[in-house]
Amino acid sequence: MEISIIQAILVFVVAFIMGIDQFSFLESLYQPIVTCPIIGAILGNFELGVVVGGAYQLMQIGSMPIGGAQPPNAIMGGIMATIFAVTLGMEPTEEGVGAALGLAVPFAVFGQYAVTLTFTFMSGMMAKADKYAEEGNVKGIRNINFLEMAVLGCLFGILSVAGLYGGEALGNVLREFSKDFSWVMAGLDAAGGAMKFVGFAILMKVMMSNEMWGFLLAGFVMALLCSANATTAGATLLLCAFVGVAIAIYDFTTQSKIKQNAGAGAGYVGGDQDGI
Repeated sequence: MEISIIQAILVFVVAFIMGIDQFSFLESLYQPIVTCPIIGAILGNFELGVVVGGAYQLMQIGSMPIGGAQPPNAIMGGIMATIFAVTLGMEPTEEGVGAALGLAVPFAVFGQYAVTLTFTFMSGMMAKADKYAEEGNVKGIRNINFLEMAVLGCLFGILSVAGLYGGEALGNVLREFSKDFSWVMAGLDAAGGAMKFVGFAILMKVMMSNEMWGFLLAGFVMALLCSANATTAGATLLLCAFVGVAIAIYDFTTQSKIKQNAGAGAGYVGGDQDGI
């Protein structure tokens, strides 16, 4: 399949925006169910993009970054799976989609490395950001954020366009690079592995309050019970999420009513006769 310059530019723009969205915009545009159909439409096969996006989204339901630990990147994996499926003329069947997802794995891993490298690079800028904060330099802090978004977006855009033109051959080259320079990948893996403990420590610091421990223990027990049952084991994360959402909604509505009642009586001043 011949790729035009316009298609390459559009793929770069989509990858650039999605790369930023996953950490900055937070509009969930980067999810495969959104990204893949867009890439499919750019390459002239929207239907195949929808099928690939749905399949990849199912793979990513239980995969999420915790703290600084990054799973194989959903953006690069989804974009490259769609590119492979369309450019190699695969059918929208289970076999064709499965083959495209398999070829996209190296790119998903390199997307993870791109995120880790960006975070590592930007960590050196945090001292300057602290200095800007002390000085009240809003423009300086803004520029640091813009720099991070530009670096990450460009990395994703370059990888996507390279994959668009390189296709399967580039995927094989990346696999060989991982083998030949395993010490580089091992270092990045070690950094990512260490950061997951930092991430959990930050989460636990937030949760180290008396009123939260009950929810933590209840969620732990529910996860164990669901995973032990064969009929619910595959949906353990989803079930726990639904229960968590239900508790959050109940707590929000209860707290809202308490605040409304408190506000309604704020202007009333009682006397000695009513006991207040």
